[in-house]
Amino acid sequence: MKILVVDDEPSITRLLSRILSKEGYTVETAYSGKEGLALFRKFKPDLIISDLKMPGMSGLELLKAVKKENPDTDFIILTAFGTIENAVEAMKEGAVDYLIKPLKEPEELRIIVAKIGERRRLVASDRVSRMQLSEDLPPQDVLFCGMPHVLKEVEEVARTEATVLLLGESGTGKSLIAKAIHQLSGKKGPFVSINCAAIPENLIESELFGHEKGAFTGAVKSKRGKFELANYGTIFLDEMGEMPLAAQAKLLRVLQERSFERVGGTVTLTTNARVIAATNQDLQRLVAEKRFRQDLFYRLNVFPITLPPLRERSGAVNVLTNFLVKKIAAQVGKKIEEIPEEVLGRLQQYVWPGNIRELHNILERAVILSPGEKLQLPSGLFGERRATSQPQPPKSAKKELKSLKELEREAIKEALEQTQGHRKKAAEILGISLRSLQYKLKEYGLKRE
Repeated sequence: MKILVVDDEPSITRLLSRILSKEGYTVETAYSGKEGLALFRKFKPDLIISDLKMPGMSGLELLKAVKKENPDTDFIILTAFGTIENAVEAMKEGAVDYLIKPLKEPEELRIIVAKIGERRRLVASDRVSRMQLSEDLPPQDVLFCGMPHVLKEVEEVARTEATVLLLGESGTGKSLIAKAIHQLSGKKGPFVSINCAAIPENLIESELFGHEKGAFTGAVKSKRGKFELANYGTIFLDEMGEMPLAAQAKLLRVLQERSFERVGGTVTLTTNARVIAATNQDLQRLVAEKRFRQDLFYRLNVFPITLPPLRERSGAVNVLTNFLVKKIAAQVGKKIEEIPEEVLGRLQQYVWPGNIRELHNILERAVILSPGEKLQLPSGLFGERRATSQPQPPKSAKKELKSLKELEREAIKEALEQTQGHRKKAAEILGISLRSLQYKLKEYGLKRE
């Protein structure tokens, strides 16, 4: 647990820091309310222990500022005997306890902090349970299979208000991870999602910020945008790399000032929505190409989480296959009792350019086409012919690895071959937008056959 100690008396901060550090806590110190608030934003502590009476910003003012930015941060007030009434007022504002100065018995501090730590662990465990029981999300061992580091990052960032940028190839489950962050955060507002690639360029500002009646042709009535709908909740901006530059400028203002106006409106609105963005593109490359604002990239890249592709997630294909087959069979009204080892073997050999989305699509077809209670993969369902036609190298031979760009180019080429050059169908197989596919065709010099 991370603890911030704030007191204008250096002897007090040193004493508390020494006691808490010996207990294994990570401790930072500040000597004024203003300095403490700045360090809070950078250090992101779980608990703040602050003196009540300090020159400049008082402990009560610090408490109110902290709770406004992150209500989950715990707070203990340090107060002299004669100001206990003020400490009670602080507890009404959200402080969990108070300690009387001078601190005569260190054990009292240890007990209070230990209780807070235990309560935080129980709350976190409850949040994980609620995430596992959600109808929108698979169980935790399925969702994070093969990427335990992502689970740790999600648990860390969920309890903060930090903007999250989810990175990774298409179909790796970024939208599900965004929902997991929202549910673990315990936010009372809704989870609102928008696919930036699916909205026409002339309508995306209206979708994000809303519009007033008569703002443009067809605006027959006022409409609330996604940021209004997501207030006190989470807004998920998928396919962020596809957002037009004009909309990027307005989004930057929302991230900086938490305020905006509807299209055609004059009233400034505010939002407390937590922003999670996702992209399968290299935003730094788009910045260099002047297709993405550099200042917006820095605002979004506060807490980046990279999801590995399915081919790099050890054991995930088997776990996901078992989970998805049961789910799909229930949805289509079929009974699949067995998944043969040879089927699992064929699935494990495939490269999965479309990642989990492609796995889901293939399993859905397989479940529908399987004649009995044993899952069967129809021949030609995906590029398994490539695996069977190539001779297997000796176990001692060193496998030559290809770059991600080479793998991506091959996957795009194969998708076009399977769809007889139909770009829209190929984009669906690959799990990317048609606009992204067209860009990549130009980048790799691939022509429609």
